[in-house]
Amino acid sequence: MTMSFYPLILAFLIPPILFLMSWWLSNRPLTSINKLSPYECGFDPKNNARMPFSLRFFLLVVLFLVFDIEIVLLMPLPLTINLNPLASLITAASALTILILGLIHEWNEGSLNW
Repeated sequence: MTMSFYPLILAFLIPPILFLMSWWLSNRPLTSINKLSPYECGFDPKNNARMPFSLRFFLLVVLFLVFDIEIVLLMPLPLTINLNPLASLITAASALTILILGLIHEWNEGSLNW
């Protein structure tokens, strides 16, 4: 065998050996019915799935998602401000204005009152 086949042999032998060692040496925890059951948002998975859902919680989640999207849209602003400062400023100001107007509307509507 020439010397160039050794890395290829190692590439095919090492992953299965490591997989088998990790499987053999793993610490398998004792399973119970509680560990095997799914956990979703504090709801008991063994109860009826047709329980009423809190509308206030849903509104809070929607608000959280809206402001997360705002952060994602405004994150590249420092990178684009060097390319065209005026367009970046107008874009950021318009996005923030729309979001602030939406927040004022939700505040006046009473969606933020718990």
